[in-house]
Order: sequence, then structure tokens, then C-alpha cells
Amino acid sequence: MTFDVVVEVRLREGVADPEGSTIERTLPALGFDGVRDVSVGKSIRFSLEAADEEAARSEVEDLCKRFLTNPVIEDSTITISGVVS
Repeated sequence: MTFDVVVEVRLREGVADPEGSTIERTLPALGFDGVRDVSVGKSIRFSLEAADEEAARSEVEDLCKRFLTNPVIEDSTITISGVVS
């Protein structure tokens, strides 16, 4: 079975986000005064072959721990969509 996977990666609470801070400071100059708490992360999308959704989730969690994220400073959210034909 093939699953669509989306991994959203963001910095952990308390970790400095200089890119988010720069964006937030710049937005008022562009006329966007109501934007607050900007943070920058990354979204990783891919398809994965696995026996079932549980196996897919387990493999993606391992992939995140070993390669896609820095578990010391980043958290991730995994979304697995139904089977792709």
C-alpha cells in the first residue's frame, strides 16, 4: 500500500526563531499590523510504501528521529492520508 505523508517540523517552545522574529518585525512596515507570534518551520511531503497505516506511522516516526528533524530543538507532527492508487 502507498500512503501520502506530511511531516510538519517546528522549533520547540523556548528555542529562538530568528527567521520568525525577522518576519514579525518586518510585517508592520508592509501594512500587516495584526500579525503576532510568527514562527517558521518546514513541511515535508512524500509517499511511502508500507503494509498498513500503523507500519507507515512507525517508519515515519523513525525517519523523523533519525533524519528529518533535530529532536533536541524540533518537534514534528505526522499526517498520513489514505491509500494512494
